[in-house]
Amino acid sequence: MMSVKSVLLVGVGGQGTILASKLLTLGLLEAGYDVKMSEIHGMSQRGGSVSSQVRYGESVCSPVIELGGADMLVSFELMEALRWLEYLKPGGKVVVNDFKIPSMPVITGAAVYPDDILPTLKKAADVTCIDAAGIAEELGSARVMNIVLLGTIVKAMGLEHIDWERIIRGNVKPAFADLNVKALAAGMAAV
Repeated sequence: MMSVKSVLLVGVGGQGTILASKLLTLGLLEAGYDVKMSEIHGMSQRGGSVSSQVRYGESVCSPVIELGGADMLVSFELMEALRWLEYLKPGGKVVVNDFKIPSMPVITGAAVYPDDILPTLKKAADVTCIDAAGIAEELGSARVMNIVLLGTIVKAMGLEHIDWERIIRGNVKPAFADLNVKALAAGMAAV
C-alpha cells in the first residue's frame, strides 16, 4: 500500500499558486490516486499569503497537512518558505523560488525584509533554490513561473509518468498551452 504523500504550495496572491495546485490535483486524480486538496486564500487579492495543500495516495482521509507532515514544500516567494517551514517533515524537500515580494509592513517601513532567509532555510532542510521567474521570462512570460514550479514538484515527487501535457492543454487557454508545457519541462529540468 502506498503511503500518503503531502505537498504544500505557498506563495503570495497573484503568483498562480492555486492554478498550480489545481493542475497537480487533476493530474494525480487522472493517474488514479485518491487526492484531497485544501486551499487558503487569506488576503490573496491584496498580496497576502496563499497556501494549497495537496495530499495523495491509495487512501487519503484528510486534506490538511499537519505540522511536520509535508513531504515537499514549494514556495513561490522566499519569505513564505520560512513562514511555512514548520510544516515540512524531517527529511522533506523544499523548493524555493528566489523571488521577493515585500509585504505591506516592509513597503511602509514598519518592518525589514530579512536578508538571511536562504541560509536559514538551508540550515533547517534540504533546499533547492531556483529562479523560476527568470526561467519563465526566458521562455517568454513571467506569468508561467507557477508552472515552472509545478514542474519541480512533478520531478521531485517522481510523477513524470502522468500525462502533464494533456492536463495542461485541457486546463489553460489554448493560446498559452505551448508556453505552459515548456514551462513544466523547464521546471522539471531545474531540480
